[in-house]
Amino acid sequence: MGAEGMVVADADAVVIGAGVNGLVAANRLAGAGWRVIVCEAQETAGGACRSAEVTAPGFVTDLFSAFYPFGAASPALAGLRLDRFGLRWAHAPRVLAHPTADGRCAVLSRDPEETARSLAAFAPGDAAAWLRQVARWRQIRTPLLEALVGAPFPPVRAGVGLARALGPAELLRFARFATLPVRRFADEEFAGAGAGLLFAGNALHTDLAPEAAASALFGWLLAMLGQDVGFPAPEGGSGRLTEALSARLASLGGDLRTSCPVDGVLVGRRTLAGRPVGTDRALGVRLADGSHLTARHAVVADVDALTLYRHLVADRHLPARLMADLDRFQWDNSTFKVNWALSGPIPWSDQRCAGAGTVHLGGTMDDLTRMSAQLAQSLVPADPFLVLGQMTTTDPTRSPAGTESVWAYMHVPQHPRGDAGDAGITGAWAPDDVARLVDRVERVVEASAPGFRDRVIGRNVQSPLGLADSDAVLHRGALNGGTAALHQQLFFRPVPGLGRPETPVPGLYLGSMSAHPSGGVHGGPGALAAHVALKDAGVLGPVRRGLFAAAHRRIYAP
Repeated sequence: MGAEGMVVADADAVVIGAGVNGLVAANRLAGAGWRVIVCEAQETAGGACRSAEVTAPGFVTDLFSAFYPFGAASPALAGLRLDRFGLRWAHAPRVLAHPTADGRCAVLSRDPEETARSLAAFAPGDAAAWLRQVARWRQIRTPLLEALVGAPFPPVRAGVGLARALGPAELLRFARFATLPVRRFADEEFAGAGAGLLFAGNALHTDLAPEAAASALFGWLLAMLGQDVGFPAPEGGSGRLTEALSARLASLGGDLRTSCPVDGVLVGRRTLAGRPVGTDRALGVRLADGSHLTARHAVVADVDALTLYRHLVADRHLPARLMADLDRFQWDNSTFKVNWALSGPIPWSDQRCAGAGTVHLGGTMDDLTRMSAQLAQSLVPADPFLVLGQMTTTDPTRSPAGTESVWAYMHVPQHPRGDAGDAGITGAWAPDDVARLVDRVERVVEASAPGFRDRVIGRNVQSPLGLADSDAVLHRGALNGGTAALHQQLFFRPVPGLGRPETPVPGLYLGSMSAHPSGGVHGGPGALAAHVALKDAGVLGPVRRGLFAAAHRRIYAP
């Protein structure tokens, strides 16, 4: 993939992929005055932020992601002022509900007092315990979000702010909390089961089981964001977020090209007076049609780590130890999603579910543990935990008046070796497998909402393979760009290294969910990739590039 002889660059930066991270990176670079070209393989931009009418006419379905608490609070998105480009957030009356078989229901509301009252039904003292967690969140919200999604690793300035907010003693205790399994955290802080269900259910939005290290932090963070900004959805469909990012990029002169797949990253030396100078670096991309696009400063990849390093960059440009580390890269669990058009609202037995944008159906903490154990054994869960989204409840524009646009998803193994239930689901995702799992999903909903199936007037199913076909970054339906487990976070993401967007190829930056700060629609990986690309193109760029090249040589030394 050499590129000697290239002199005139087509752009200052080429971005591979027009998911949210790619579009955030492009907006940041274009806003700095760079000429940016974005290459998207699909016919439409957006990656996992797209919507369409797939269940019935007039019913808008979010095909992948739908609720965006991280997006609403993200420093990476906040500075883009997407409201000026048509983005409006819609909210359900309640954020989340988790009903239990004994008639109780843990409710997450943007009103902390309402949440506390729902938890008091499980144990009277848990109301005050919940409000203590809310106070803790308010104390550290700004530096914590900056540390998690707003600053390159290590987040020194944000870390100092967090230390100042907490003080040395509480910082140590917070560090311990950040490593806890969610079951242990709930046992330590709450007497009843309700709060633990809210935290554990939120942690299970990824592949973090109740007993997984750091599942407490993720569940707590998502619950606290729900208290703070809610679980908002873009008015009109998740595609409106993509449209706003694309419109902003166009206003800055950015060039977004769809149906434009990239076949490789061009790596070589720049030329001066016809002679190669310097060391190898990213010089642009080769498109699937054989043509080239060259980049003066940077190539930003909004693709998963395996695709970048094993398919887009030639092996000879990468350290052998990095390639060996990729053999240990772990995907997160796959996803099976069902979308419905309903003739009316879901007939919930517990009416507290009726006003919630998100409903968790999964029983007790022990039930969630059993389900997670089946996933760990590569078995399709017999009694799945469902995350269900009531989109018309959240945003009335999603379907005709009196109806409901709904989806639910469950996790399944990347490569199932059997069925923990009695339906014989193989995981090959042939029509028989899909039909049997749809039946299992609908039986779970029906148990909490008798008569649900009678209201189904349209259905669309997205199997793990179907999700991947629609967006190649979603490997066999993995939504997180790699496991959220602690062993593949921070400086272990995507492999042991610096935890930063820089790659061993100068001028090439990983700006996808496979990079820190991981999955979620917040734009963090893309924003960080743009940030360091701009720094590397600055006055101190040669020094920075030299330091990181030396660090990579040591990390990936044979």
